[in-house]
Amino acid sequence: MALTVGFDLDMTLIDSRPGIHACYQALSERTGTYIDADLAVTRLGPPLEEELANWFPAERVAAVAEEYRAMYPAFAVTATTMLPGAHEAIAAVQEAGGRAIVVTAKHEPNAKLHMRHLGLEPDVVVGDLWAERKAVALREHGASVYVGDHQGDIRAARAAGALSVTVATGPFDAAQLAELGADVVLADLTGFPDWLAGYRAAA
Repeated sequence: MALTVGFDLDMTLIDSRPGIHACYQALSERTGTYIDADLAVTRLGPPLEEELANWFPAERVAAVAEEYRAMYPAFAVTATTMLPGAHEAIAAVQEAGGRAIVVTAKHEPNAKLHMRHLGLEPDVVVGDLWAERKAVALREHGASVYVGDHQGDIRAARAAGALSVTVATGPFDAAQLAELGADVVLADLTGFPDWLAGYRAAA
């Protein structure tokens, strides 16, 4: 079977903190509800609704999430940057004859906007999945490796029977990722092509 590697999006391939910060500030102004955007961007990874539940009553969360997602392209896409090594990591998989897929909790249309804006070209983008639910897409596409930055990504890899490769570019440092059970811990994606070459040679 051809190699398939899954990648998380936020803080794995892209630094979306500036864009998400701007979107939360705009949402706060629009709704008249205080949101600590500085705090919110330190907790990226879980679904949007989990963060909004800290600022809005439960009965409003679904509607506010829909509003946020509609606002997102105008505020978050151009402010987001690619993390070091992201392009090369995807290319390394594809140049090895494999498929690179992005599996993220982010709203799928917005995830695809980031790909187009930054010139990243994975084979597949699947959104709106978090933690163990990501395993559905990883299994469907036959991913043997899942690369992420969060405890939820380690859980996703485990649930999919995939190798958990992590990068310390998100909320967890290298020691914490190892303690959480990651199989591989890299400082960032710049080390991924060399790791992949060694993984393929060993396989």
